[in-house]
Amino acid sequence: MAWRAMLVCPTASVRSEARKKRPEGIFPQELAPGVYRCGFNSKDSYGAHSYFVKRGEGNLLIDSPRYAGELKRFFKKEGGIAEILLSHRDDVADADKYADAFGARVWIHRDDARAAPYATNKFSALTEIGKSLSAIPVPGHTKGSVVYQLEDRYLFTGDSLAWSEERKDLVAFRDACWYSWDALRESLGKLTDYRFEWVLPGHGWSVHLGAGEMKERLARLVARM
Repeated sequence: MAWRAMLVCPTASVRSEARKKRPEGIFPQELAPGVYRCGFNSKDSYGAHSYFVKRGEGNLLIDSPRYAGELKRFFKKEGGIAEILLSHRDDVADADKYADAFGARVWIHRDDARAAPYATNKFSALTEIGKSLSAIPVPGHTKGSVVYQLEDRYLFTGDSLAWSEERKDLVAFRDACWYSWDALRESLGKLTDYRFEWVLPGHGWSVHLGAGEMKERLARLVARM
């Protein structure tokens, strides 16, 4: 955990006094089979987490870490990146560099597309990107915020939804809601119609719960909002 804190820090503010060699496998960190938290968070995306998914239909990068040779080598070893999925304008970071390196398509909602002028695919409604992979608009944090649902199991939520280790519950960030809190409440309410077991956010903690419990907690969050 200490090594991860050092590598995840977007301003390189965590240092080590010891000269011990860093262990292998710190980042990317496998959270579920084939699903990795990248680490190497970027100050350009306010320190947000990003994720890599290895899949036969083509590997995914959800939001972007900073451009790091260590990550680039890992992605290449695992078969490259086919699609880069951007959740909103804040967490773009070095997506353009990874897209150039791997020839990846880049997806972003049209209302936030100014942050990624190099994006190859811009959308404004529920969009099927590939097999068991959908982009679901969730305006609120920004007008063009999106969550990505994979296999009815994983939900990559950007800055729209997260898990709080302190509260042990799902949370939304009112103090960092740039577009509309009312719109975010409505967006999250509509997400109760979707099945997922994992919340994998840009900020906050990820969590794995049963689909039924996830739906109940999300409904209670919307009521509190």
